[in-house]
Amino acid sequence: MKKKLIYFVLCLIATLPVSAQKFYKDAIDITNASLWQQGESLYINIQIDMRNLKVNNDRTLTLTPVLTGSDNNVALPEIVINGRRRQKAYLRAMALDKTTNMEIPYNTNEVLNYTQVIPYEPWMENAYLNLEENLCGCGGHQEVLAQEMITNEVSTETKRLAALLPTPSFIQPKAEIVKARSEQYEAHLDFPVGKSVILPDFMNNQTELRNIRNMLNKIHGDKKLTITNVYIEGFASPEGSLQLNEQLSQNRAEALKKYLSAHEQIPAQLYKISFGGENWDGLVKALETSNLKEKTEILNIIRNTSDIARRKEQIKQLGGGTPYRIMLKELYPALRKVNCRIDYTIANFKVDEGREIIKTQPQYLSLNEMYLVANSYPKGSDDFINVFDIAVRMYPDDAVANLNAAAVALSKKDLSSAKKYLDKSDKQTAEYANNSGVYYLLTGDMAQAISEFTKADRNGNEDARHNLAEIEKVVKMKK
Repeated sequence: MKKKLIYFVLCLIATLPVSAQKFYKDAIDITNASLWQQGESLYINIQIDMRNLKVNNDRTLTLTPVLTGSDNNVALPEIVINGRRRQKAYLRAMALDKTTNMEIPYNTNEVLNYTQVIPYEPWMENAYLNLEENLCGCGGHQEVLAQEMITNEVSTETKRLAALLPTPSFIQPKAEIVKARSEQYEAHLDFPVGKSVILPDFMNNQTELRNIRNMLNKIHGDKKLTITNVYIEGFASPEGSLQLNEQLSQNRAEALKKYLSAHEQIPAQLYKISFGGENWDGLVKALETSNLKEKTEILNIIRNTSDIARRKEQIKQLGGGTPYRIMLKELYPALRKVNCRIDYTIANFKVDEGREIIKTQPQYLSLNEMYLVANSYPKGSDDFINVFDIAVRMYPDDAVANLNAAAVALSKKDLSSAKKYLDKSDKQTAEYANNSGVYYLLTGDMAQAISEFTKADRNGNEDARHNLAEIEKVVKMKK
């Protein structure tokens, strides 16, 4: 026998809840209807206010909540409301027939909290809950049937997790007391063979010298920057004697220093001179990208012959000397070069200054300054996000910049970018574990997400603790 909840309704007048849904000729009000899936169960809760309901003395109103899907339905226990005389008859029948499995009637003037738990099945995710109303045809009356929808919102764990907005973690970078930077230019100055004098109009020297001076002027003329050192290193191509070439490389570095000292307002004591001697590394790189047929044999000679004089002789003799003559013409001139590196410091900036500088000269800001600028904007705003995007572009290999960029990508649910940035983050930090948990949660891997959040929580990460609490709300029964 289907279980019935039987009520004898008194005729009472009550104030109706503002948010109530009206049923059965507006005499029944239903509030707080919920369908909540947890694990393998579906929890059904309805508050039914029948205090304005009147049922004729000789009639019975049966209310049946029915969970309905496209091809399935489940009828839940009925709620039977007897009129006054009908209730007396029910009580007499129950008293006379002790063996009948009848519910003890409940005489109420309160709101009914209707709760049921049924096994959850996948089709229920998109089901809706109807209320079937059946007023019996007792006492010569006509039977009245009606059906009204209570709710079509089924709260499943999958839906709740999809709506969850986990909190990613950010790391504040360490402040730089001195913001030291450098710029380097590889000057391919052309020197006549065996010479160290800079001839400005010789071959491509005019362009190369202009580039060096422009770099120096740009830094020297910027009041935000202070030059601390100018390093100049000279190189010679590896033909002739080693001793002569070492002297040539030093003389060429000195020649550039002399030229720049005469044309730039940079104190002489800031120049630091060194010599690289014969430019074998440059020759190897040039050979690797060349079309020279014998380049493999020449590279083997360079790599396997430690005696410099013998190495040069073997290269000269290879192929009857033809490859060597081609190298002298096509490869060796670029090996006679001077490298110029400028070291400088950058002024520190307040947040208000940083907000302006990041628009035009973001390279002048440290990661910590960028972090402070970002947090001067509302969290999650376009300006907030934009600063962290700039930071990772300016510092593409920095672990903290990548961790923070991953946090921004996760907040936008950009999972491909988040994964790329996470891979370049410091995997030993609690913030990395939390952000990995956010990533796994957004990809639907709940077990791995909880594992990462738990690891981060154990290491004191508050965001992970919050994320675990939010997951607990999702998977626990609604109170």
